[in-house]
Amino acid sequence: MNIHVPGTATETITLIRTLGPAGTNCEAAAHHYCNARGLKADVALHATLEDAIEKVIDEPGSALLGCVVYPDLHQLVFPYLGRMVLADLFLFDTFNMVLASRDTGIPIRTVATHPAPRSLVPGGVEAHLATSNSEAARLCRSGKVDACITTLAAARQEGLTVLKDHGAVPMGFTIHVPTPGA
Repeated sequence: MNIHVPGTATETITLIRTLGPAGTNCEAAAHHYCNARGLKADVALHATLEDAIEKVIDEPGSALLGCVVYPDLHQLVFPYLGRMVLADLFLFDTFNMVLASRDTGIPIRTVATHPAPRSLVPGGVEAHLATSNSEAARLCRSGKVDACITTLAAARQEGLTVLKDHGAVPMGFTIHVPTPGA
């Protein structure tokens, strides 16, 4: 499913800025969007979408890809009225969301998670917030936490062991572009 907002120029996108580091659902969605729309656009990854949008505002041909469950998505819309517009919305399945650990023999007391999938953290465990699912996996790999809620792709990339697989999640992703003529 794809919902394009008339009057916006998504066909001229040459750069999509989104949430990093490598291995995020947003990165995968950005590549999917380019392939599905026949765009020859690069994908740039940022620590937060708030960092990314600041670059998109004054960058012709660029767009911001967000996720509908991104905490404070409204902060990427309302403060930018008149300068940015929500131009497109599409559905794309996330990577499988998993609970993973670097060592299955340790008790799990702390779990790194992006705020969006925080409800997947097992009860009675302390959650440590990360800027992305990929960053949560890196925090786990480095030993800063005992486990993480992350994507299957990020868990594999970091050499983690999957303890529980929650499966893929059908997800909405947004495309924001500078307001035409602004």
